[in-house]
Amino acid sequence: MSAVFLGVRHHSPACARLVERTVAELRPAQVLIEGPADMNGRLDELLLGHELPIAVFSHYRDGQRAATSWAPLCDYSPEWVALRAGRAAGAQVRFIDLPAWHPAFAERTNRYADAEARYAEATERLCRQFAVDSSDALWDRLFEVEPDGGLAERLDAYFALVRGDAEADTGDRARESYMAAWVRAAVEAAGDRPVLVVTGGFHQPALRALTASGTRDRADDDCWERGADGWPVVPAPPDGAMAGSFLVPYSFRKLDAFAGYQSGMPSPGYYQQVWEAGPEAAADGLLRVVVERLRARKYPVSTSDLIAARSLADGLTALRGHPSPARIDVLDGLAGALITDDLDRPLPWTGRDTLTAGAHPAVVEMVAACGGDRTGRLHPETPAPPLVHDVAAQLAGLALDGGPEATYRLDLTDATDLERSRVLHRLRVLGVPGQVRTAGPTHGVDPVFTERWEAQPVLGREAALVEAGAYGATLAEAAAVALTGRTRSGTAEADGAAEALFDAVLCGMGGFSEQLLDELSSCVGELQATGPLGEILATALGLWRHDRVFGMARGPLLAAVIDGATERLLWLLEGARGSSGVDFPRLRAVVAVRDAVLHAPELLSVTREVAAGVARRIAEDPQAPIDVRGATFGLARSLGRVPGAPGASGDPARVVRTVARAGADALGDWLAGLFALARDEVTGAVGNDDGDRTDGAAESLIDVLDGLVSALSEEEFLLGLPALRQAFTFFPPRERDRIAARLLERRGVRGSSRSLLRTTADPLLIAGARALEESVSRLLARYELDTAP
Repeated sequence: MSAVFLGVRHHSPACARLVERTVAELRPAQVLIEGPADMNGRLDELLLGHELPIAVFSHYRDGQRAATSWAPLCDYSPEWVALRAGRAAGAQVRFIDLPAWHPAFAERTNRYADAEARYAEATERLCRQFAVDSSDALWDRLFEVEPDGGLAERLDAYFALVRGDAEADTGDRARESYMAAWVRAAVEAAGDRPVLVVTGGFHQPALRALTASGTRDRADDDCWERGADGWPVVPAPPDGAMAGSFLVPYSFRKLDAFAGYQSGMPSPGYYQQVWEAGPEAAADGLLRVVVERLRARKYPVSTSDLIAARSLADGLTALRGHPSPARIDVLDGLAGALITDDLDRPLPWTGRDTLTAGAHPAVVEMVAACGGDRTGRLHPETPAPPLVHDVAAQLAGLALDGGPEATYRLDLTDATDLERSRVLHRLRVLGVPGQVRTAGPTHGVDPVFTERWEAQPVLGREAALVEAGAYGATLAEAAAVALTGRTRSGTAEADGAAEALFDAVLCGMGGFSEQLLDELSSCVGELQATGPLGEILATALGLWRHDRVFGMARGPLLAAVIDGATERLLWLLEGARGSSGVDFPRLRAVVAVRDAVLHAPELLSVTREVAAGVARRIAEDPQAPIDVRGATFGLARSLGRVPGAPGASGDPARVVRTVARAGADALGDWLAGLFALARDEVTGAVGNDDGDRTDGAAESLIDVLDGLVSALSEEEFLLGLPALRQAFTFFPPRERDRIAARLLERRGVRGSSRSLLRTTADPLLIAGARALEESVSRLLARYELDTAP
């Protein structure tokens, strides 16, 4: 007997009812379902008695690729109904799709993702024909609100039309070939009894063609080997790869297209009611829940508004020719009655848009009411990955299982508290909810030795732990693998690389993080942005020099990171080109290079002499950004004179006069770079043209700057004031006081230097007001209005 194919839409109540009815009428020997074939030995686990929704979570990792995917199931998923009803009818039930790790699922995180993109043209044509806005409204119109009579025939016609001549991609062709091999094996095994095949509607026409009598493709048989039992062999992961599948709790929130879900029906809470009580009851329930939610938010909804919404929904149902209210009828009725404002974007149910900030509160509550808040729960006997058991044991052993309201204050100088901190940080980097750190060190040299952790909502904790099991069997291993993955993407997310390094330290990776640091070393060799690279160098160098808590000081693990980042930064800085302005992250990167050369020379392949030479070249390059020229001038002087090398970058006083010719704003930017590296050029002794230090006999840079600024015209001063003021923000209060005292001394004025450091208002505001007064005075004089009457 041949197979009976049911093409379904994932998470459709109408299709679920059809599957249940077909199983009861057909009494098949075999029920074949689109789902991961590697779960066939664990179907009893699926049927333990969970509270749906749940999902089959699958993971895969090898040296080149890491992937995760989900196959969600809810009460009204046709695949779930086929599994449950097939077992109840005494049929042999099997999943027949490729395992989720297979390359056919590359880049696909949802097994049941709709193939809408492949047949968008057909669905758009049907939407125009039936005058609906979206494929979801079209589906409701054709299937969910129509009587069940003739449903199978309508589905066949629909999927034949939307698939049409569409060419499946390589992954779908492999999947369909594999599923067809299962269908042929099932037909042979069933003899004269029927075989029911339940798959996504996009695949149904292809499977029917591949298994039709007389069209059996020998290439398929050669491609998919059969085992001794006559069934296709389930492909095994490559040697050395780590792959597996586990059940996880799922939620309606994750299942909702309005929250970004990729397949099936939107609004799972609404369709759960359709499944349980029918469209009429679901419509009534949605009206009631939306009003209750709005009133709870103090949004005014009167009884007359509710009556108007119900009347509009009923009218739209009749106008659109729906035998029962469709979801869109109820939502449009509510919108018409409750929203009187002009909206700046289409209503989300006219497509599949996710809600954005600023959405109308009535729209937010309608979408939330449709989505529902149900979260699944696994049966207590459900197998869990080893990580779940390891985490439970560690939390209990370290007294971190204090319940949902527990808070912890940890002393990082205490060995036990340090280990507790590491466990909590490992859970944090794995994204497992339960505790959030509210205080603690923020970088490698932060002189903070305590942490505070406070409870946070634990919703989704069980699922997050199971999913984190894809990274490893123990908490330490899983955190290390997760952090290594973050550094692999460092070229795309450069700002996160330094954070990943410090997270590794907080997690206690010193003993086993060689792979992580190898990845980070490779990452720093590819970064293009000096700012993030400087953050990595500063973090690594600070830990290497000063850490006394986390065990990283003077350790060998950070050497490659420090060396690679220093060399890469010197190369990037020498090639930098740009306009005016100050790039503070870039200046901090130059500071990090200086500190590495001065304080960790034994780790570097770049010598002090080479670094000083690079700094001099950049400082003298007119094409380099002006702030970088100032910074590298300071870097060259910080590194000192190199024996046998040409003279240093010159006397600061002479260089400052040269830079000032480009304008006061350029001078301010250059000084910002210099002060970021060498503030002592102003507050201490300066060098002469030969680069040697003096005892102050040479002309003071303060005197030079005072003379240059005093010589500026009012207009030039106002133009350059913001940049000059920004440059002096690098000085702490005590050093500013010394500069102010020197300026008073130059003018022979007695008094406190603080009189120059404090003003009655913002200096920029005062300067602007003075410029305005002078502009008004000139204007009055021009029109001879400057004399008193």
